[in-house]
Amino acid sequence: MATGTEPPQQRPGGVHSPSRAAITARHLRTDRWWLAPAGTAAGLLAFIVYSTWRAFANAHYYAAPYVSPFYSPCLAENCETMRGGPNVALFGSWWVLSPALLILVFPLGFRLTCYYYRKAYYRAFWASPPACAVAEPHTGYTGETRLPLILQNAHRYFFYAAVPVAGILTYDTVLTFRDGHYAWGHMGLGTLLFLVNITLIWAYTLSCHSCRHIMGGRLKHFSAHPVRYRLWSWVGRLNTRHMQLAWASLISVALCDFYVYLLATGTFTDPRIF
Repeated sequence: MATGTEPPQQRPGGVHSPSRAAITARHLRTDRWWLAPAGTAAGLLAFIVYSTWRAFANAHYYAAPYVSPFYSPCLAENCETMRGGPNVALFGSWWVLSPALLILVFPLGFRLTCYYYRKAYYRAFWASPPACAVAEPHTGYTGETRLPLILQNAHRYFFYAAVPVAGILTYDTVLTFRDGHYAWGHMGLGTLLFLVNITLIWAYTLSCHSCRHIMGGRLKHFSAHPVRYRLWSWVGRLNTRHMQLAWASLISVALCDFYVYLLATGTFTDPRIF
């Protein structure tokens, strides 16, 4: 018998807190909403597994004139000799691990803190939220105000580091116009792959939200800054394709590394175009 004095039924916090609409269903979507986060998780996991294997392999990352983008620039003394390549022994013989670990922290940090990738892996791995109009399972939300997520605010600084890395990869691409004996004026299938990759790398880097803010942020009057306004407009057009460029450049950089691996292991011979 109800007396009216029973304590109110407690509901979980978050989107199911008492201040929210009392909807018992987890969501009202009838489509296959889970396909997008599942596909994102599968794609990111595949890249994580592959890049981890290649980063720690410390082998088969150079086949003249191609150097894997995972190992460029090569900053350790234990790097393979690359004639005219981006190998500078800034770290002495004490560094015995893979030289890829010295440089990958910057492009990976740039992607890890990227606004698009944040949304992608927040949804895919943390279900925060798993999809639009689908409640997340977490009972609380603190945003990116505490460790470790507060480190996401370093995205702009990773952008500053990603730009010179992209410049070095551009230099690597120029070097691919040599043959296996370092003679200039030649082009192979790998050259085309590297050209596509560096184009996507630059497009993804420049389409970054931080780059767009650097170009036109805090301007009160665009008319007084026509050059920055033009640059901001160009970056804005790229920014609308930031998601597609993020995935395309992720795939292309892995393909370039795998292509170099095939050449270095003798599994495949680079077809010459001229």
